[in-house]
Amino acid sequence: MSLTRIRHKMLAVVGLTAALGFVTSAYYYVSHQEKALLAQNEQTMIRLAESVSQGLQSVMLAGSADIAQAFADNLKKIAEVSEFRIMRANGDEAFRDNQTIDEVNRRRGEELFWPRDEEKRVSILPADNANLRQVLHTNKSLMLYDRATPERSTLTFMLPVPNSEQCYKCHGSKSNIRGVVMLTTSLARVERDILKTRQNVVLLLGGALMLTMLLTGYTLGRAVIRPIEKATTAMQAVSGGNLDSHMKVGSGDEMGQMASSFNLMTEELRRTYASLRREQNKLTTIIQSSSEGIVVTDSEDRIVLVNPAAAALLGKSETEIAREGFLGLFDAPEEIAIWLTAGDRSGPHMKIRGGRHLRVFVNTIRHGDGDVLGSVAQIRDMTEELQLEGELRRLSTTDGLTGLYNRRHLENTLRNELDRARRTRQPLAIVMFDVDHFKRFNDTYGHDQGDRVLQAVADTMRANLREPDVPCRYGGEEFLLILPATAQATAVDMAEQLRAAVEAMAVDDLRVTISLGVASTPEIDTTIPDTLIAAADAALYRAKEGGRNRVSVAGVTGVSGGAPT
Repeated sequence: MSLTRIRHKMLAVVGLTAALGFVTSAYYYVSHQEKALLAQNEQTMIRLAESVSQGLQSVMLAGSADIAQAFADNLKKIAEVSEFRIMRANGDEAFRDNQTIDEVNRRRGEELFWPRDEEKRVSILPADNANLRQVLHTNKSLMLYDRATPERSTLTFMLPVPNSEQCYKCHGSKSNIRGVVMLTTSLARVERDILKTRQNVVLLLGGALMLTMLLTGYTLGRAVIRPIEKATTAMQAVSGGNLDSHMKVGSGDEMGQMASSFNLMTEELRRTYASLRREQNKLTTIIQSSSEGIVVTDSEDRIVLVNPAAAALLGKSETEIAREGFLGLFDAPEEIAIWLTAGDRSGPHMKIRGGRHLRVFVNTIRHGDGDVLGSVAQIRDMTEELQLEGELRRLSTTDGLTGLYNRRHLENTLRNELDRARRTRQPLAIVMFDVDHFKRFNDTYGHDQGDRVLQAVADTMRANLREPDVPCRYGGEEFLLILPATAQATAVDMAEQLRAAVEAMAVDDLRVTISLGVASTPEIDTTIPDTLIAAADAALYRAKEGGRNRVSVAGVTGVSGGAPT
């Protein structure tokens, strides 16, 4: 902002306004003076014309008509009078021929006036002249201005000469007007006075305008421009970051109010800036100390923020991340480009880097009007959480003592396997068994010993399984093994193998045996898990009755196994 231009503009506006006011005032003043001078000249002409008319009438009434022409000729010698004429109603100059003398002598019946020796007809105006006709018709005087050129400006005064009763005996009473006196005077003196008035007004106007401009410039400088300059300096300081800038309040006018408003504004800005700095510091602390990685770009895709967590999770330095750019965060630019075009918030996406499972959100930052301001990537290490989720899932589906699947998982799995067996028309077998005389272990050696027996049985059970088999603890000392896509004969062989393995092991020098019951489809035609379990449990009961440490098959009367226990 140029304060010099403001000063000039304000001076120009004030000058134009003042000049317009002065010129308007001068115009009306000069016009008034001109009208006054012309009116004064008119009054002088009127008085002169009336005096001439009265003098001429006196000469005529005295019977001295022969000297009227001499009277008229002498009037022409007056300096202000450039032309003086006495006309008849037809526009001819009077006292130049014997027409009027002959008419008067004839009317009087005697030669009252001697005829002129030399006569001539002088036509001053045509008989149909409009001005002459107006004077004769209205019986009023008429003033005519000719101001085509100031040097030759004239005023012509046409005054009717009335025909009074004293004139009837010589001129008769037929006409109210005997003639017209035409008096022309130069307006040169009046024009000079008007010109001098104009010159004086112009000089006065110029002086007043110059004085006004000087005073206005000085006043504007002190009252407006200087405060504006101070305000501009203070504003520039504020825009440069100096919020301690202050303006002195020197008055209660608009400038003072502006200074007060500025000081209030800077005070509010200081408070707001301080609050923003505090919030920024908080946000910076949160971002820098966050365990979640954050990478931010500007509208030109330049990386402007990388917190320490992001560098640690990506295994790169902040400089490397800034150099490789946003698309190079995971060394897969095409994939990240797809994420960015997927929507304002893309994810979560899972990436494995350095043995860590990273969850990534990609977001496009937009202004309120939709313009893109940049992009942000939020990276979180999910390794521990996934491990914890896996552990929780394991704990929710496994038995805490033996590590086998629990009753809840058993029921869900058996239901699903029965449905699949029905759909695929494949066999399904289960093996249900328990520890023989388990109560004896608890009563004789204590519950801890009983727990160790159950854990040893579970370990042996896991060691004798195939990949798809599902080992479960049914409850207490009872176990159940789900064998998908397994025929009854295979299931019996596996049960026998398990029985022999348990019999061959020793738990703290103690011998352990198990009794087993096998149930399978389609031998047991059912889609209900409890029905199949009940069949296996019944087979297990027959194995117990048959002497324990043996395998019994549901629907088959015979059993197999080792020596009774």
